Amino acid sequence: MISVVIFDMDGVLIDSEPFWQESEIEAFGLLGLALTREMCMQTMGLRVDEVVEYWRRRHAFDGAPAGTLEDAIIGGVVERILSKGEAKEGAAHALEFFRAKGLRVALASSSAYRLIGAVTERLGLSGEFEVVYSAEEEEYGKPHPGVYLTTARRLGVAPTECLAIEDSFNGVLAAKAARMKCVAVPEPAQRREPRFVIADAVLDSLADLGEGVWRQLNA
Repeated sequence: MISVVIFDMDGVLIDSEPFWQESEIEAFGLLGLALTREMCMQTMGLRVDEVVEYWRRRHAFDGAPAGTLEDAIIGGVVERILSKGEAKEGAAHALEFFRAKGLRVALASSSAYRLIGAVTERLGLSGEFEVVYSAEEEEYGKPHPGVYLTTARRLGVAPTECLAIEDSFNGVLAAKAARMKCVAVPEPAQRREPRFVIADAVLDSLADLGEGVWRQLNA
């Protein structure tokens, strides 16, 4: 039985994916790499250092001191979140739905704690999660399951008791590799991609979460 729900953050609780894309395009552009929004979709769900390494392996662009590109991207996202970040449709409904069932709620994100703090401040969610954990503490980010396994361990529960809420395929892979149930809420451009079939349920929005989905997850 599911006893814990672990939320991803970017693209699940807050509509931040456009901010990531804008910040990545801006930061990489200063170094001579012209990313497009479509190219940015290739790295959804990855840790920011892994995004930088992904493009470094594929394209030659002017070097930058270690960590500066990552800091520039995160700084751009934080600035955008604090000025214009908005909760994703259905996020408040999902939190209320699971709390009404007496489930424990946690957050596990690929984003740095600095960014997690900006989101919880902007959305008024500080103190809402029993555990808040960032993959920046892990050797590997998603799709490696480490961030989910550590979150479950900190909660003192088996991974098989957990339900993960994800928007990216890398996140779904991480949750399933950790042996968790997973609800996927993909970005509109990815909603019909067949690879999301590995999730236990695929929703257009968390506003669609209801008793039918809950029965499906516990079947």
